[in-house]
Amino acid sequence: MATPQTIRAALVEALEDEYKAIATYRAVIDRFGAVRPFPNLLAAEQRHAEALERLCERHGVEPPRPAARASAPASLLEACRAGVLAEIENAALYDRLIAQTSGHPDVQRVFLRLQAASRERHLVAFRRCVEREASRDAPGSAASARASRHRGDGEACSGRGPGRGRGPGQGRGRGRSGPAADR
Repeated sequence: MATPQTIRAALVEALEDEYKAIATYRAVIDRFGAVRPFPNLLAAEQRHAEALERLCERHGVEPPRPAARASAPASLLEACRAGVLAEIENAALYDRLIAQTSGHPDVQRVFLRLQAASRERHLVAFRRCVEREASRDAPGSAASARASRHRGDGEACSGRGPGRGRGPGQGRGRGRSGPAADR
């Protein structure tokens, strides 16, 4: 059974990771606009942080302060690639934290739910983002020409165009967003 110190450390580490994602996605949105999947995943990460904050309260753990501002990568493609890596690392983080929190099913249940969202929805959304942005950046592609026209004034495209299909983390499922959308 995990000690109170182990539970505290696991909750703080998980919450710090969610805060880091929130700060990063906000920075990407500030730089490139509300380009999918960042607004949807920002909202999901905020719900994840809220779930962890409730666990902190239940276990008498002082939550850490939210992360300071993060910087956005130089391009949207880099941001999407960084998102893929971050979600893979997030799932691995939860593997480790789940193993450390034996005897606390409430903590493990939340960690498992957040890990599943990361693997099954967020990672998929970022991989689609990489595919979309890579095809836009391919020399001579129609998408590249459209993206150049739209980005000529320094603003990113809205994400409308080829590859706009709906996927996990992008409004599919029960047709709504909110706390239940991540389950």
